[in-house]
Amino acid sequence: MRSWLEGEVTQALKRAFGDEVADAKPMVTAATKPEFGDYQCNAAMPLSKALKSKPRDIAEKLVKELSPALQGIFEEPEIAGPGFLNLRFKPEYVGSRISLMLKDKERLGIPKVDKPQRVIVDFSSPNIAKEMHVGHLRSTIIGDTLCRLEEFRGHEVQRLNHVGDWGTQFGMLITYLRDQGFTSDKGLQDLDIGDLVEFYKKSKVRFDEDEEFKDRSRKEVVALQAGDATSLAGWKLLCEASRKEFQIVYDMLEVKLEERGESFYNPLLSSVVSDLKTGGLLEESEGAQVVFVDGFTNKDGDRMPLLVQKTDGGFMYSTTDLAAIRQRVTTEAADRVLYVTDSGQASHFTQVFQVAQRAGWVPSTVSLEHVPFGLVQGEDGKKFKTRSGDTVRLRDLLDEAVLRATADMRSRFEADGKPLDAQGL
Repeated sequence: MRSWLEGEVTQALKRAFGDEVADAKPMVTAATKPEFGDYQCNAAMPLSKALKSKPRDIAEKLVKELSPALQGIFEEPEIAGPGFLNLRFKPEYVGSRISLMLKDKERLGIPKVDKPQRVIVDFSSPNIAKEMHVGHLRSTIIGDTLCRLEEFRGHEVQRLNHVGDWGTQFGMLITYLRDQGFTSDKGLQDLDIGDLVEFYKKSKVRFDEDEEFKDRSRKEVVALQAGDATSLAGWKLLCEASRKEFQIVYDMLEVKLEERGESFYNPLLSSVVSDLKTGGLLEESEGAQVVFVDGFTNKDGDRMPLLVQKTDGGFMYSTTDLAAIRQRVTTEAADRVLYVTDSGQASHFTQVFQVAQRAGWVPSTVSLEHVPFGLVQGEDGKKFKTRSGDTVRLRDLLDEAVLRATADMRSRFEADGKPLDAQGL
């Protein structure tokens, strides 16, 4: 309704005052108080100076042009104060809408879109070998909500879980587990997520302190990327142990996702680099392969690069994201791609989107959108970090929420003289 009102106000202003107000904002908002009606329009006030007229006189001309479009929906607009418009729904219109909703309980009288789009929503995205923590809750809930809304509107939605299942941490973890006597044939398949978290912490300490261990871990990554059968077998078992734990959380939240981890895009990374080079976007900077992004400079005014390939030939998160964009736009034929992550990644996505568009991988008809949310903070008020392996488990948080909600609901029922046991609740 607000969008419709904005369109009608814009057209009414043009009819009343011509092209002089072509860029004027309709300034339609929900009413701040019940006595002001249902919506308010404050367009007259900012136009006073440009039109050299009193706001109230402007409001009167606006009402004259706007009233015919509002017939049957709103009462006659009321001019309040120096020139504000108060708009109230007609009771019979509200009643007709409610009657329509009651006749269509599944969709509440809301039609599907005329032209459905293919929408990909990238959300949740936990890391393999780590437990889901409280920081994953917002992405998971917001992402699932967006999926449900887009599905309700009639769009074709693909729910992708871009899990962190590739990279140095796996070489590190596999090497550590092998040193402890675990192999794909001996004990590795029996590890659960709790074991993996503990081993991850220990392997991270050793990786940071032991150069010989660090070297072996990096060689393990190379073997994994090259498709070594032994390395892949261990990696698959680690992934499966994590998936089981993730699914428990997703089942509790009734969230459905299709896993499409970083490993899926690994075969596509080399072509991303070569195509950027062919397109003249790739440059060498201190031995690394980068793309300089418009609008990003350091404090000295020098251009800031997006790192695509490290000096040792390794790839970056940005490389994977570029490969994912191209795959989603071409193979998956997406019309919109939504990335639901915290606001701290806004700069990263702005750069990645720009590079993908400059490379010609994203047609003008395709929309890439970052859906940001606030950072999850620790008790110290700082950004919540989990690289150390220390986490506040999301599963514990959800279990606690269920316990508290159960106790609250039971107390309410019992206060009304209606005992309710746990099974009944």
